[in-house]
Amino acid sequence: MTDNLKGSLFMILAMLGFGIEDAFFKAATATGGITAGMGTLQFGLLAMGLYALYARHTGVPVWTPEYLRKGLLIRTAFEITGRLFFALSLAYTPLSTTSAILQAAPLVVMLGAGLILGERIGPARWIAMAVGFAGVLLIVRPTPDAFQPNAILAILGMIGFAGRDLATRTAPMHVHAAQLGVLGFAVVSFAGVVILAFEPAAPTLPSPQAAALICGTAVAGVIGYTAITWAMRTGEVSVVAPFRYTRLLIALVLAYTLFDERPDALTLAGAALIVASGTWSLIRDGRRLRHGPITKR
Repeated sequence: MTDNLKGSLFMILAMLGFGIEDAFFKAATATGGITAGMGTLQFGLLAMGLYALYARHTGVPVWTPEYLRKGLLIRTAFEITGRLFFALSLAYTPLSTTSAILQAAPLVVMLGAGLILGERIGPARWIAMAVGFAGVLLIVRPTPDAFQPNAILAILGMIGFAGRDLATRTAPMHVHAAQLGVLGFAVVSFAGVVILAFEPAAPTLPSPQAAALICGTAVAGVIGYTAITWAMRTGEVSVVAPFRYTRLLIALVLAYTLFDERPDALTLAGAALIVASGTWSLIRDGRRLRHGPITKR
């Protein structure tokens, strides 16, 4: 199995984890048993605790001075930017607008891989990425509302997540995935505190049902976060990044089975384009590796 295939499978697993995380979080907050701020705070604290246990189990310290080094400080800054502005965008911008802008993250990651990490990105990969993004647009069908001033919140959140993924690639390899998880979910907890500060009602304890759903959110989030860390450390970023689009496919399945939503023809067509672009990228990469590098004659 090639590194690019491994990285792509890790990315798909990450998107599955994040999709389930979103479904649990949506169900928890929809019941009225917990607010978005309290839910984010408890989610972050639970997931951070799980990562701390994982770190102790693997024999690595929960705290490392590497957290304060330039590379991880940059990653943390991007993570805070992504978490805060994406949460604010969900609160103040139409969901279709937020979703459409967030799905531009793979384009930003691939651009950064070429400009910052020095990866070579050929025209074929750009075409595959464009096809996948066209599929995203068919699914979310952004309206002119995407150009409203509040859309800047989603843009800043998307840039934050893309920057976090690129910074993960450059993070020291001796920093364990468990340590990155502790740091990442400490950021989520911080974002929850900030959101709580702007909520009009006083904080309250969650209902038992909401608390159970937030526990599920934390477990799914840990799986997704660990997998995306491995994905961004395995294979070429420009190959792995397009598989972020599978999060939309997973969301469609969960919406159909859990929330009784029925996708229309355009949505299904967009999903087909997303699958086709990602599959083609992997097949092409496999052929390139089998035939070896092309040499000049």
